[in-house]
Formats: sequence, C-alpha cells, structure tokens
Amino acid sequence: MRVGASSSRSSPAAMENGNKSREHSSVETSLLIESGEESSEIRRAVEVLFEPGAVVEVRAFKGRETISGYFDDHAMLAREAGKLEDRSYSVYLTLNEVNPALLARASNRARKVYREPTTSDNDIVRRRWLPLDFDPVRPSGVSATDAEKKAARRRALEVRKFLRGFRWPEPVVADSGNGYHLLYRIDLPNDRKSLELIKGILEALAFKFSDEAVDVDTTTCNAARIWKLYGTTARKGDDARDRPHRRSRLLKVPEGGAAWR
Repeated sequence: MRVGASSSRSSPAAMENGNKSREHSSVETSLLIESGEESSEIRRAVEVLFEPGAVVEVRAFKGRETISGYFDDHAMLAREAGKLEDRSYSVYLTLNEVNPALLARASNRARKVYREPTTSDNDIVRRRWLPLDFDPVRPSGVSATDAEKKAARRRALEVRKFLRGFRWPEPVVADSGNGYHLLYRIDLPNDRKSLELIKGILEALAFKFSDEAVDVDTTTCNAARIWKLYGTTARKGDDARDRPHRRSRLLKVPEGGAAWR
C-alpha cells in the first residue's frame, strides 16, 4: 500500500541527518582513541624517566605564556600535561632530580608564571640522565622536514653504535618530534666536576658527529635543562605540509632502563 511504502521510506533530510550523526560519532571516537594513546604515552614517559614520588617541574609554552607546576603525584602530572597538550602548549619537564622543597611553589598543579622562579641549576639535587639531542640543522622557528628528521635518526644511531664500542649501556631512544634523543642513565652529584664531565662528553661528540645536516646539541649540559615530554607535540612554527607538527614518543626503553630500576 502507498501509506505503508511511504512510512517505511526515509526522507532525504532524515538520511542526511543520520549520515552527519554517524560522521560526528566516528570523529568523536577517533579523537577519543587519539587522546587515550597520547595520555598513555605521557604516563609511560613519566614512569620511565622518574622514580615514584620524585618532584618534577612541568613547564609549558604558548606564545608569550609560560605555565609551570611541580608534581610528586605523577598521575596528576600526566593529566595536567595532557590538558596542556590539548590546549596546544609545547610541554617540557625537568630531567634531573629536583629539590623536594620546590613542590611548595605550586603543589601538583600548573599555573601561569610571570616573574615567579622556575627550576635553576642550584635546585637540582642529583643528575639522573645524560641527554643527547640530535637536531636537524634548519632555519630557527620551523619544524623539520621528513628528510631532515631522517638525517637526525641516522646520526643518533651512529652515535649509539660508537658509544657501544666503549661499552656504554643501552640508552632510552626517543623521537623528539623534529629529531631524536638518546638518554643514558647516570647517578652523579650536581657539582662543578659533573658539569665539566658532561660538558666534555657533549663537546667531544659534537666535534666528531655534528655537521651541516645534524647538530649534536652541547647546551644540554646544565643540570636544570628542560626536556620534551614524550607523548606531547613538537610545535615549531606553523603546522605546514612539508614541515608538520609531530607527536614526540619513546621508541626503545632497555631492560632496567627506567630511572627507578
């Protein structure tokens, strides 16, 4: 019957609304999956880099804004860092062991800072990591191209192989978004002798391996150096097709490679 046929047929408007609803649901699901992966990667990075309960400063930048907070609750740290990532901040943290007294500056919370102090070299109790940063040479303020980033990867692997020849332990290997990182576990006091030792290592590696394509960064020698929080996005300049913003991530953590093992 005509009435029955008419009642079983969807109108074009209803079909369009249904398609939009399904598309919206699909996008929401995709975003939730991506957000979950990002949060998981941030939590994993914190677990690898820090002993449980260690005080860590999170510092984030967007334009002229700086956000800073101190955390001994690492689950809270990961949540706050995820929120900053969602708001398009560039998120970093201190690598070495921070004086626990600094927790009182902003206890397990992140806030905007203006002239308030952040972590200085004198605030570091011990050095826990020797960080090697392989950064493609390019104009300042822009992300790396795929080719530039691949060159940084090759250089990082060359240096890892070179240090293996001296019986160095296996490092944590990470993708910084624009380049690559090698992180070697150490346990040194924060004093002048340790600074000179680390500075000498970085300068020797830079002398041997830096060139017009890839730079071995020698500025990472200071104890309070902030480092990219893996699981967050490297945002240099605009998100251009050939120079895109990319998510940083851990690539390899050797057995016993976490800071607390």
